[in-house]
Amino acid sequence: MRGVVHALTPGDHFSPRTGSAIPTVVHGLAQAAASDDRYTHRVLLDESTYRPRYSSADAIEYVGAGFPGRWERAVDLGLSKVGLPRVRARRSYQPMVTALEGQPASVVVAHNAPILPAMLARTAHTPVYYAHNELPRGMSRAEADRALQPAAAVIAVSDDLAERIAARVSPSLARRIRVVENGVDTEAFRPRDADAAPARTRVMFVGRVVADKGPDVLLRAGGMLERDDLEIVIVGSQGFDPAAELSGYEQELRALAAQVPGGVDFRPFVDREALPALLQSADIFVAPSRWPEPSGLTVGEAMATGLPVVASDAGGIPSVIGDAGVLVGPGDESALADALRSLLDDEGKRRTIGVAARRRAEDRSWSHSWAQLRAALDQLA
Repeated sequence: MRGVVHALTPGDHFSPRTGSAIPTVVHGLAQAAASDDRYTHRVLLDESTYRPRYSSADAIEYVGAGFPGRWERAVDLGLSKVGLPRVRARRSYQPMVTALEGQPASVVVAHNAPILPAMLARTAHTPVYYAHNELPRGMSRAEADRALQPAAAVIAVSDDLAERIAARVSPSLARRIRVVENGVDTEAFRPRDADAAPARTRVMFVGRVVADKGPDVLLRAGGMLERDDLEIVIVGSQGFDPAAELSGYEQELRALAAQVPGGVDFRPFVDREALPALLQSADIFVAPSRWPEPSGLTVGEAMATGLPVVASDAGGIPSVIGDAGVLVGPGDESALADALRSLLDDEGKRRTIGVAARRRAEDRSWSHSWAQLRAALDQLA
């Protein structure tokens, strides 16, 4: 049996109390691999992080050294430009390396941590870099090659992200890139009962409430529709603290909401356990991101819930939706309004797309993702 250790970003949690993508992915993969007798999964994380924790992987704990502040990251960037190590980042990741000393030789999956493979190069472990986002801004090709050269493989969560990473590394390193698509828990996320429909057509956004995610685009589109037979629900906060003070952007959204005839219901961040029932209360899901999302976990979860999804035609989102949803240009509120109008006026169309979405989600469960990752790990063996 071979050990797989998932190294989370310093300070990240392995708990349903967070909405962070990486813990969700690790939990989904580990849970899907539970019956696989070839690999065991553990997770490397700061001992101070949230509880309760997911039970899908045992924890290897360490005492964290904190994550670099803004000025420290600026120092690291300056050092990297002259070919020197990012010392502040290395200080944050060193407790992980120390915690792995004496552990059985394992595949260490460095989630969004391009600095970690080189730090593990002299250990008995086999590092793998797992990219959920693009390489850090300011990381040159030379630095990326130095950092990732010790990685036995580079995993990307979509073909789009794989292409973007390949363009920033050497051809020899690009040949190590493998795609492991994000999955979805099709047992937790299921269509609602037919008789549980809300009184008005409910259009929902779920995610971090920041400009990159585009909830303002949805509100502007809602204002253009000029109809009061729908309700827009914005679920999320700037971060993962439902009690946090509203940001300036969140306050701007409240002002925009006054222009939506049907009304807007703002709800703060909810934990993972509350999300399935919340999605079941919706009729249409919208992911209006301005930036090229590498994958989009909530898109897959909405599809598993049987919702018709309208999303931005950018990044890895089109590969998640396939032909089971509606794509519009990022930031194009007119196109979004037209797409919503078409769905609002045709319940049969909503139902047809929702059925296709559920079927596609079933084909892209976490078992599918684990099969892709296992194929990459088997090649290392």
